[in-house]
Amino acid sequence: MKRSRTLVLWLMLSMVLLLSACVPAALPANEPAEAPAAGPGQTNVVYALPDLGGRVVQAAMANDYTPLQFIDPATGEAVGWEYDAVAEICARLNCVVEWNNTSWDGMITAINAGQFDIGMDGITITAERAEQVDFSISYMTAQQFMLVRVDEDRFATPAEFAANTELLVGAQAGTTGFYTAVYDILDGDEANPRIQLFETFGASVQALLAGDVDMVLVDAASGRGYIGANPDALKIAGDAIKSEEFGFIYPKGSELVAPFDAAIESMQQDGYLEHLNVKWFFLYNPSR
Repeated sequence: MKRSRTLVLWLMLSMVLLLSACVPAALPANEPAEAPAAGPGQTNVVYALPDLGGRVVQAAMANDYTPLQFIDPATGEAVGWEYDAVAEICARLNCVVEWNNTSWDGMITAINAGQFDIGMDGITITAERAEQVDFSISYMTAQQFMLVRVDEDRFATPAEFAANTELLVGAQAGTTGFYTAVYDILDGDEANPRIQLFETFGASVQALLAGDVDMVLVDAASGRGYIGANPDALKIAGDAIKSEEFGFIYPKGSELVAPFDAAIESMQQDGYLEHLNVKWFFLYNPSR
């Protein structure tokens, strides 16, 4: 269940930091939000954080989960909330990040095998995954919503979607969206033909836009982003289906867990996480 891997006019924010009430916990499905004042975190606050002595940290990401980490269509550069967060963490801990692009499908296995020091891709914290990798404290809590075409009027609830056997949901195997579709909306059959599988999350949204599927499950923030990028084509249907907590992943027993958790806590306390929320969920515009 990625996001349990379940984007881009950031004028609306529905993602909550678990550690803080810095931003609203959730917004009604399609109501505009008033952005808070932007500004960097107060990084001049002094914390007793560990010093990693310039250690190189190998970070893995898939660049497929806007706005957490993705390729900026305007510049072609890999950017996002998680890039900024980990760069700030290493600035506070005296480490150096080396970024490694990999696929979501193999990320947990690669981290488990020690190929990378840390992995991120909007990864939902679950007990099942915690048997394979260590998690950071949660840096964000997101809700799952149904993303649909703007003219959709056949369903507005999971039950209505399930009742119409002609409707299809697009998903990426192994993600939160996939498992939510299987177990929270449909019949618990992972081979249900109504679930159309795609190699990437973005491909499932493109299929929705093209009319090849009728719904894609997204976290609230990424859904808002896709709506921002396609305001005349997409909308959120109904209310939140479920919530999930995101965390970074590490090899089992990693010595990075404690210092990274300490840095995350310091960023929550001094407002830097709120700064990243404003930057990526309110202010980022891919069409600039």
